[in-house]
Amino acid sequence: MPRTLYIDADACPVTREALACARRALVPVAIVGNTTQNLERHIRLDDPRDADHARGRDAMHDGFWVDVLDVSVGADSADFAIVERLQPDDVVVTQDIGLASMVLGRGAAAIGVRGRVYTKATIDMDLFIRHEEKKVRRAGGRTRGPAAFTDEDRERFARNLADLLADAFHAPSA
Repeated sequence: MPRTLYIDADACPVTREALACARRALVPVAIVGNTTQNLERHIRLDDPRDADHARGRDAMHDGFWVDVLDVSVGADSADFAIVERLQPDDVVVTQDIGLASMVLGRGAAAIGVRGRVYTKATIDMDLFIRHEEKKVRRAGGRTRGPAAFTDEDRERFARNLADLLADAFHAPSA
């Protein structure tokens, strides 16, 4: 089973960049999102759609293909669809810290849309901060929202994902 790049596509601002990195690294991709989105819009007409169509193509595309997984509308539907398919050493693009935690627990890697690579060393603190901020909001308080998404965020994401794919997909698996 080839390693896969999963994109948690619900409100993901870097789907195109993730696909571009996967094309260069020759890594298969699964775009996962709810059925209300047009996930197909991210895929090029010449992108292979399964492993069989990727094989036998020129070496530029061998190993890269894109699958779209539509899930039902509902809280965490995409997250659970990703986790149930996840294999060690897969990579997941997500802005959901809860999903990132589950990904790390399964021996896979997670990267945020701003290029932050989540680690086992810091994920517990990330979850704690998320929990505390949620308590403040439930009590009627306000928390600071995310900063505006910038071109620098997009560039950092592409650079760190390329590095992550190179590490995960070209290093021998333990």
